[in-house]
Amino acid sequence: MKKETVLLNAKEQQRLMVLNQVLGGELTGEEAAALMSVSVRQVRRLMAAYRKEGAAALAHGNRGRRPAHALAAPVKARVVEAAQTTYGGCNYAHLRDLLAEREGLALSRSSVWRVLSAAGLKSPRRRRQPQHRCRRQRMPQEGVLVQMDGSRHAWLGDRGPVLTLLLAIDDATGVPPYALFREQEDTEGYLLLLKGIIERHGIPLGVYTDRHAVFRQTRPLSAQAGTDQEREPTQFGRALRELGVTPVFAHSPEAKGRIERANGTFQDRLVAELRLAGASTMEEANLVLEEFLPRFSARFGVPAAQPGSAYRPVKEGLDLDGVLCIKELRRVAKDNTVQYRGQTLQLFPCMDRPSYARARVEVQERLDGRVVVSYRGRVLTPGEAPPLAAALRRHADAGWVESFEAETTAPVPDESPGDSATPGEPQPRVIWYEDSALLKRHRALVKAGMAQARREGKHIGRPRVAARVDVRFVTQRRSQGESWRQIFLAHPPLWSASGRPVKPSIGSIRRAVEQDGTCPPDSPGQLPTATRDSETIIRRPRLSHQGDRFIETLE
Repeated sequence: MKKETVLLNAKEQQRLMVLNQVLGGELTGEEAAALMSVSVRQVRRLMAAYRKEGAAALAHGNRGRRPAHALAAPVKARVVEAAQTTYGGCNYAHLRDLLAEREGLALSRSSVWRVLSAAGLKSPRRRRQPQHRCRRQRMPQEGVLVQMDGSRHAWLGDRGPVLTLLLAIDDATGVPPYALFREQEDTEGYLLLLKGIIERHGIPLGVYTDRHAVFRQTRPLSAQAGTDQEREPTQFGRALRELGVTPVFAHSPEAKGRIERANGTFQDRLVAELRLAGASTMEEANLVLEEFLPRFSARFGVPAAQPGSAYRPVKEGLDLDGVLCIKELRRVAKDNTVQYRGQTLQLFPCMDRPSYARARVEVQERLDGRVVVSYRGRVLTPGEAPPLAAALRRHADAGWVESFEAETTAPVPDESPGDSATPGEPQPRVIWYEDSALLKRHRALVKAGMAQARREGKHIGRPRVAARVDVRFVTQRRSQGESWRQIFLAHPPLWSASGRPVKPSIGSIRRAVEQDGTCPPDSPGQLPTATRDSETIIRRPRLSHQGDRFIETLE
């Protein structure tokens, strides 16, 4: 009898030993299932097949069989022949496309790679050809160009969160003028980085960065705009423009290799420094970084080609906090409020301008968290506006009204806010709509502002219509004995300066007639009269109802 040879791998041999122990009564089905990492039912199936077929039942059924999706030998021969003759010199991906287009062989790139590799044929282009690069000369003087970049790394190891190092390197000396840790690479972080450089050294002439969305708009230009259109600057780009700093964008990481290599050095040395200091938070990491920067500069800094510094001092009168911030334009509502990121800011009147309604203002979110409003270069001190009725009803069930009244406060307007109040400095806060003294002061400021506006020839209040009343129409109706109210009801509407229809009031009609002088006003209490055959008839007004209107007529 011919013996049959069965080949088992290590896993199948381990199963064979377990099944023999089950047959010998040394193991139970549950213990065997745990050892083989299968279920108890699978153990029973394996036992049944083992009793019936022996050890051959444990071998995989597809062993020794040709895979159904394997390439046939003639197909492999055609691929090798095509690569050596017709399509010689083509790489794997290009050869795959040519075989599909011209030979009708739809193969994957990995299949072509396996066939040609087995035949000893290598791709003529295994990797991208290296680009020619040369060393760039350093800038001649310190402060001419500063490179900036962010490096996200496990700086604190397993002791704290993953942080991002925002680093700046002077191109002339290789010295970091400033650096800080942030949770992520964001606009506020780079504004803080630029502020640290300016406070310690001055304003640089140029900044060299990559094409991150913080520095450059990533949205593509529209096809109709043309190639000459400039991209709208980001908040960081706008700050650089206001400071007179030239932004330079790198097209590859190798182009700004100086700061890329500095990031690698920081990841090697600073991680060890943080571990030795036991830093586990971002605040502690920034303290260690502040002590590390001078030592890094002394070890890796090089002298500049030209002495001196190109950093520029900050000009007198320049509000640096007003430049290094987030700026957005807003339109003031009719109630002198501004909406900004879910907040409603209330603007208060001043001597120069009693109302800011419909004006375009600039909302500034400073780096210290303050939100100020600027109008034509003048910094205002807004307060939190009281909630509307809809908001009160919406939050009444949650008990939000009491907490809002306790927390919502407004700054006390000074008599001369431009002289005594520091721009952007928080003022003493009270609940403005519950303080009688503040209401009186607010009313006095409004009246003073309105009086000054009238002296300047500005219009305050509702549109003036007395000058456009049809005096001839009024005189004619008055001579017919109609009352002032009848004339008011019959007078056609006028159009205000803003384009709205305005109905002239009785007082406006009377003042227009008095100013014209064609029809003197009646004495108080005098009723219009008419004569008929030498007898005087007193005409009294009478109200009559017609439809949904009351009409005043004379008896």
